[in-house]
Amino acid sequence: MKRVAVVMGSERDLPVMEKACTILKELDISFSVHVLSAHRTPKQATDFASTAASNGYGVLIAGAGMGAHLGGVLASCTLLPVIGVPLSATLGGLDALLAIVQMPTGIPVATVAIDGSANAALLAAQILSLGDEKLTAKLAQRRLEGEQAVLDANEKINRSFTL
Repeated sequence: MKRVAVVMGSERDLPVMEKACTILKELDISFSVHVLSAHRTPKQATDFASTAASNGYGVLIAGAGMGAHLGGVLASCTLLPVIGVPLSATLGGLDALLAIVQMPTGIPVATVAIDGSANAALLAAQILSLGDEKLTAKLAQRRLEGEQAVLDANEKINRSFTL
């Protein structure tokens, strides 16, 4: 199975991006974590992206705040899917969200919710599952567990407020 790269622009982004790592671990998806800045280490970021496919990666997750250029820079150097995670570093994350969703035509970056690295990991898993029945089954099981958790909560709350 291809690996996932979890890339963030700063070490300060780790608390949010750890949620993606947790999901990838739960799904037994191999991943690596990198701190690469679109502005402070542009050569290293572009070198990483341009060799990611040949190094066994299948999806890149890029967490960035403020101008949030990291996802776009990575996407401009690879044909691999890139998933942007806008981080709430400033302006409640709206600046990062807008920067990521407004990629120019030809350089797409999928985008999840502000600080939504867990969904980025799940989307990466869904992309990788296109060629992996075992991973598809794990994702299906996870969905069933989520459904059951909501039904259990509904029953518990319903019992609490029923006269």
